[in-house]
Amino acid sequence: MSGADILRKAAQSASYNMILQLTFRLLTFVLNAFTLHYVSRDMLGVVNVRLLLLYTTILFLAREAFRRACLSKSAEDKWPQVINLVWCSIPIGILFSGVLSVVWLWMIEVPDPHIVPHYHTGVLLFAISAIIELLSEPLYIVAQVLLYVKLKVLVEGIALACRCLVIVTLLLISPQLGILIFGIAQILLAVLTVVGYYGYFTYHISVCQTKKDDALPFTSMRDLFPSLNIGINKSLSSLVWSFFKQGFFKQLLTEGERYIMTIFSVISFADQGVYDVINNLGSLAARFVFLPIEDSAYLLFTQSLTRGRKIKEQDPDMAQFSSLVLESLLKGVSLLGLTILVFGYAYSYLLLDIYGGDILSSGSGPMLLRVYCMYVLLIAINGVSEGFVFATMKKEEVDRYNRMLLCFSVIFLFSSWYLTVHLGSLGFILANCLNMIARIAHSLHYMSKYYKGSPYTPWRAVMPPPAVLVVYAASFLITIVSENLLLRQAGWINRCIHIGIGGVCLTLAAGTVYIAEYKLMTFIKLQYNRKTV
Repeated sequence: MSGADILRKAAQSASYNMILQLTFRLLTFVLNAFTLHYVSRDMLGVVNVRLLLLYTTILFLAREAFRRACLSKSAEDKWPQVINLVWCSIPIGILFSGVLSVVWLWMIEVPDPHIVPHYHTGVLLFAISAIIELLSEPLYIVAQVLLYVKLKVLVEGIALACRCLVIVTLLLISPQLGILIFGIAQILLAVLTVVGYYGYFTYHISVCQTKKDDALPFTSMRDLFPSLNIGINKSLSSLVWSFFKQGFFKQLLTEGERYIMTIFSVISFADQGVYDVINNLGSLAARFVFLPIEDSAYLLFTQSLTRGRKIKEQDPDMAQFSSLVLESLLKGVSLLGLTILVFGYAYSYLLLDIYGGDILSSGSGPMLLRVYCMYVLLIAINGVSEGFVFATMKKEEVDRYNRMLLCFSVIFLFSSWYLTVHLGSLGFILANCLNMIARIAHSLHYMSKYYKGSPYTPWRAVMPPPAVLVVYAASFLITIVSENLLLRQAGWINRCIHIGIGGVCLTLAAGTVYIAEYKLMTFIKLQYNRKTV
């Protein structure tokens, strides 16, 4: 497959993943507003922070390393061994489900059963749902490697929609069930995910066999299950182990604040519920735009570059192509993140006031969201830069980075605890920002070494040109002044004027980017024209 074809597929994957993430975030956005009228903030904190943390931790530890290793360009030449290897994620998931369930049930603070009933049953339901979902992992890997870009969106989108529908229905009919409502819905999501993937491949293999189409490297569903007479690839399994160690530390860095909340109980369950609402709102752009870009960038780089080889050892055309893509992605996400920071700062209070009223807009809510906007900028840069690093590192470099992640994890967890004790929920976001800065610095240093001696310098795209910085700085000051002058007094007229001023500044900023970033605009137009042809 040519570089242009890989880029087109990766772009389609990013587009469809954006749709999935937008659907998920919007459903969560609406669902949080709805559930606040039927459940307490304590229960919202227990479900959205503690139980979902159990669920995501099991899945991450059981499958992330397999995804990282088995999406490599060379994996598709060893399908029987890859299938055997990926099925190992199920017993690993069962092991982690048992261990973590014990921790969640008996080794950390349990919520008051009068305020949050059925907690123990809820833990078991969320752990079981993670095990069920892991049954679809081999088919997910196959779909990603074969670039079936629509399948994930279709299956997971339907499952998420059904989950939300069940939660809303049960809250209206039997709100007294409490946590059981969310546990039942999570089980349904896992079952529908598994049924969706197996149903699709059963149908697709049958059609290919009927048409005698050999494009699919499998002749029956039996090929997607483990074979006892075929072993596993040693190099891939070794890479899985390296990524597993890395994933453990990365999970601590990604969900560190939730672990601090869960283990040390530094803030109440009610405060956890409010923080989760702010976090979901603040991460809307990160999950809708930047996470799909990160996933697609990693897939693109794994398919266009050979892991462990420096840029001079790569195919010249692929080297030039991947460098252009990396530069364009870094520049694009940096500009998007900067836009969110500049305009999000002055409109955080207004957004929270419209969405949640005084419950969210009073107190620390607006400041939390403002600082989160800075965190989004850092997430944007880190996602693409780490995607490139993880796609090109050889095993020894992955192991070396694991030791660095251990240091990052220790510093991050300590800073989260310390800053939260002194600053409350704001400390979590500031600790995350420090963590992201450290990881970005490492990734940019790796890129400079990787491209040393070549004519490519894609890491420099992180810094926008001076003209863009000047316009953004002016927009930042103007919108802050507008907020202080217009939002001191209530009224929709002042709000509309404030929004209008922001719209004018945003238009000027977009125009400046269009003129100053000619190379980026040309790249975007080229990809758009290829997509529409």
